[in-house]
Amino acid sequence: MVSRTVLSRVLRNARPRSLRTFATVHNPGPFTEISRLSNGFTVATEAHPHAQTATVGVWIDAGSRAETDATNGTAHFLEHMAFKGTGRRTQHALEIEVENIGAHLNAYTSREQTVYYAKSFRKDVPVAVDIISDILQNSKLETSAIERERDVILREQQEVDKQMEEVVFDHLHSYQPLGRTILGPKSNILSIKRDDLASYIKTNYTADRMVLVGAGGVDHAELVALAEKHFSSLPTSPSPFRLGDAHATKTRPTFVGSEVRLRDDDLGAAHIAIAVEGVGWSSPDYFPMMTLQSVFGNWDRSLGSAAHLSSRLSSIVAENSLANSFMSFSTSYADTGLWGIYLVSENLMNLDDLVHFTLKEWTRMSMAPTSVEVERAKSQLKAGLLLGLDGSTAVAEDIGRQIVTSGRRMSPKQVEQAVDAVSIDDVQRVAKKYLWDKDIAIAAIGNIEGLLDYSRIRSDMSSMIY
Repeated sequence: MVSRTVLSRVLRNARPRSLRTFATVHNPGPFTEISRLSNGFTVATEAHPHAQTATVGVWIDAGSRAETDATNGTAHFLEHMAFKGTGRRTQHALEIEVENIGAHLNAYTSREQTVYYAKSFRKDVPVAVDIISDILQNSKLETSAIERERDVILREQQEVDKQMEEVVFDHLHSYQPLGRTILGPKSNILSIKRDDLASYIKTNYTADRMVLVGAGGVDHAELVALAEKHFSSLPTSPSPFRLGDAHATKTRPTFVGSEVRLRDDDLGAAHIAIAVEGVGWSSPDYFPMMTLQSVFGNWDRSLGSAAHLSSRLSSIVAENSLANSFMSFSTSYADTGLWGIYLVSENLMNLDDLVHFTLKEWTRMSMAPTSVEVERAKSQLKAGLLLGLDGSTAVAEDIGRQIVTSGRRMSPKQVEQAVDAVSIDDVQRVAKKYLWDKDIAIAAIGNIEGLLDYSRIRSDMSSMIY
């Protein structure tokens, strides 16, 4: 028999261990719930029961890619017009209502998507959904407001034109239909009429192209009920499809070797982007290509990081002062993508060396990637993908993008597992498939006299033996 004193001492000694044991509990974490209305409208949520704020929004499978040359810029113009008043709310009333509940209302347009979203307190989610529904379906599109907004968009275009990175990437997309810029040409901004905006809404703002997303302090059943109330009357497309199959309705662009050069010696630096055709969101090579991109990573001389802390390319560039910075990218769309690197350099006499060593590193990936750099790249990729899911707005963005592009959402755990599954052989395989002796697209702006012509660069790429 154990005495009461001994038993008391045993319990006291065990208490810290007991507390540690009970603090480790199985927590499956939040998961994404998906429902669809009878008209094809999708509702997707990730609820966090204790969150007091929420992000709700509508992601639409339509952007500048859904336009024609004549209507290019319409999707972005509509984004501006959405906040100029509806049949139920004047612009002033809309602004006051949003401010009174302490919400943030925003929107953006990309090449393949248009998004309208709000961040609000949990209790105000019904109001936020009502506002988003109203501006999507009942915008007045008054002629006077359209005329006023032209100048706003033209000023925005002027600001974009001053950002060399934006200009370079627009030129890098110079193959149709993804080559159409989001803002559109100045001539279109000046000529877009109410009928163009109304036609775009009728064609693209359909139930089967939309997903209502909620993240944070939301309840799935409540959001489905709100969707029934506000979006059940939306029409479907003439040839309805499920989100994720949208690429079947798009004309796949043909990637060809190309170059765009805009020489401006007054800029003082060379801005150069080089890309090969990448992969779409649903490609089985998506994560291997993302890992390959992460192998090269980003580097910026102004940040003062030691060269050896990043990729092998950064060491070469830093030790020889070949560039100010570089940024690798793997951009995906429904059915294609762009994979490449964006370089900025003031070492104008050695631009050919900069491009040569960059492409030589690309070639090395096809022949001899190392396990160390691949594992490092995988760790950095996971950190970037998973740490980016910070807050309800980031989670809503992740859900909306995935549902629109693939019809489903990979959980953070599934994303982590997908990256972990990438092997060194996968990296070498996709490098051979997409980089080895492939046609490239080049966009260059600034003081680029020292950049070799396309045929020389392409020839140098073909003859490389690491």
